[in-house]
Amino acid sequence: MRTLYLLRHAKSSWDEPGLADHERPLAPRGRRDAKRIAEHLRGLGRRPELVLCSSAVRTRETLELLTPALGKAELEVEDGLYAASSDGLLARIREVPESVSSVMLIGHNPGVHELGIVLSSSGDELERLVEKFPTAALATLAVEKTWSQLGPTDATLAAYVVPKQLR
Repeated sequence: MRTLYLLRHAKSSWDEPGLADHERPLAPRGRRDAKRIAEHLRGLGRRPELVLCSSAVRTRETLELLTPALGKAELEVEDGLYAASSDGLLARIREVPESVSSVMLIGHNPGVHELGIVLSSSGDELERLVEKFPTAALATLAVEKTWSQLGPTDATLAAYVVPKQLR
């Protein structure tokens, strides 16, 4: 069984309206929410082996705040994950080596949200995930196929957590 964690970056700041989207940092709420998700991950006692992160400032800052909870995970920051579609994200996941059993993808909506919907065939929280994927939301998917064979409805939504639940 493989595990795929889909994490939308934490809340970004709009304090500098002229700043390019790629360069927007986290807002104070985003920092708090990312720390809550990190505490949640630490409490689960499970860690991804590989983290794929968009190169945008807000995703890298989210990753930085999660790092203490990630243990010895291999971290890869990739330009191609910025604003990637669900198809693009799935194509990247299919490239993950089969020796890796758990992957976290830190990215952006709508791609991350759509990927969670496309991959999930069932799960108690599926209706909530379909409805909304807010900033710093974490979807945990159980995957039985190999990464290279992963496709629509090939995963079960094992858990879905949003920061509001962790206050």
